[in-house]
Amino acid sequence: MAEPIIMPKQGQSVESCIISQWHKKKGDKVSKGDILFSYETDKASFDEESPVDGILLEIFFEEGDDVPVLTNVCVIGQEGESVEEFRPKQDGEEAAAGQETAEAPAASEAAPAAETTPAAETAPTTKADPAMQPADVKDLKISPRARNTAERLGVDVRYAKPTGPYGRIIERDVIAARDAGHMMTPAAQAAAAGIPGGVVGTGLGGRVTTRDLETPAAAAGTVQPEVSAEDWLGLDPAYDEVKVPNIRKVIAKAMHQSLATTAQLTLNSSFDATEILEYRKKLKETQERMGLANITINDMILFAVSRTLPKYKDLNAHFLDDTVRYFHNVNLGMAVDTERGLMVPTIFHADKLSLNEIAVRSKKLAVECQTGSINPDFLRNGSFTVTNLGTLGIENFTPVLNPPQTGILGVGSIVQRAREVNGELEFYPAMGLSLTFDHRAIDGAPAARFLKELVMNLENFSVLLTR
Repeated sequence: MAEPIIMPKQGQSVESCIISQWHKKKGDKVSKGDILFSYETDKASFDEESPVDGILLEIFFEEGDDVPVLTNVCVIGQEGESVEEFRPKQDGEEAAAGQETAEAPAASEAAPAAETTPAAETAPTTKADPAMQPADVKDLKISPRARNTAERLGVDVRYAKPTGPYGRIIERDVIAARDAGHMMTPAAQAAAAGIPGGVVGTGLGGRVTTRDLETPAAAAGTVQPEVSAEDWLGLDPAYDEVKVPNIRKVIAKAMHQSLATTAQLTLNSSFDATEILEYRKKLKETQERMGLANITINDMILFAVSRTLPKYKDLNAHFLDDTVRYFHNVNLGMAVDTERGLMVPTIFHADKLSLNEIAVRSKKLAVECQTGSINPDFLRNGSFTVTNLGTLGIENFTPVLNPPQTGILGVGSIVQRAREVNGELEFYPAMGLSLTFDHRAIDGAPAARFLKELVMNLENFSVLLTR
C-alpha cells in the first residue's frame, strides 16, 4: 500500500519548512533509510529518510517550496498504485478552481481535464500564436527555484506552462519554455507583447532579439548567423550563483539586527590557564577509569561561566526594550560551527549541572547540530552565549550579541606570555576572553567585574569545583 511522507514537525514553534534539496526523483527505487530530501527551518537543516522500501511514486513540492508541517510531501509505494488520495490541497483551492471554471466555460469545454487548472488556462501552449497574449507576471504562481532559473537563463516565464502542484510553474516548466524558444533580451521584451510562432533566436544562448523580431527572415524561421555588438555588450562575466540557504539568511538578518538595534561594547581580558591545563591532564589520565565524559577545556569554561553568571543578573537576561527578563537559571548557549552555518544550542539550567553533565550535554548538542538532527526547541531561550574560536588560533575577537541576550563571551587561543616575578621574567599560558555586552542593559563597571571574577574562577578552577 502506498505510504505518504509528511513534512515533520521539528519543535513546537515550527509551522513550516523549506525543501532545500531532493536526493531522489520521481520513479526512483528507494530503500528504507535512504535520504529522500533535505529541508530547513529558520534555525536548522535536516534530512528526511524513507521509512519503507518502494518506488517514489510522486513528488508534490519542488526545491525552494515552503511546506506546512504535517503536509504530504511525496508518496512511496509500488508501481501502478494511485497517489491522488494523498495529494495535498490548499485552503480554498477547490472553490477557487470552480469559480475560475464558471467564468471561462468555453475554455473548460475545449481543454482536456488535465489542463483545467486556473494557471494552465492563462498560460499559452509552447507553440504560441502571434495573436495570443501572455499571462500577466503578477498573476503567475511560480516556485522560487523556477524564478531563479528563469532569470539566469533569460526565459520569458509568461509563456511557461505550469505542471506543478496547484497550477504552479516549476523548474521543468521553465526549461520547457526555453526549449520552445521563449527567451528574450530585455529590449525584445519591451518591443513585443508576445513572441510570434516560429521565430528563431539569434542572440546569445538562443535568445530572441529585437533584430529577430524586425527582420523578414525571422518570420520565415531563417537563422541569422550574425550577432550584433549590442547583444555581446550584455554578456556578464562568468560566475556561479548559488541560492542562499535559509539558515544563512536567518544568521545574516540576526547579525545585522543585532548591530543595528543594540549598544554593543566589548571588554578584553585574559587568564593564566596553568591550572585548567593541569586539571585537564589529570582528567585525561583518569576519566576512562572513573567513567567520565571527555571533558575539554571548553567544557571547563562553560562550567565556570555557569557558576559566575548568577551573581550578575544583568548579563543573564533578555533586554526587551521596555522590559528586562531576568532568568532564575543559567540557560547557556554554546556556538557550534556546522556546514549549514552557525548554530547556538542551549544547555538549560547549566548552573545546576556538574562539570561532567555539562560535558555530556554540550557534546550531544554539538553532534545533533552538525548532523542536522537538533530539535529546534533547543535552539531557543538561551540567556547567555559562549563562543570559542581558540581552536582556530584566534587570540582575541569581538563576538556579536545574540539579541535579546545582553551578553556573549568570546574565548580565544592559548598563547605564551611573559610576566615579571621577583624581578625575573617567566612565561605562562594565557587564554584570551572577550565579553560583548549590551550597554543599554548593563554598565561597563559591572560587566568588568563579571569578567574579573570569571578570570579568578578559571585561575582557581579546583577551588571553584568545591563550591
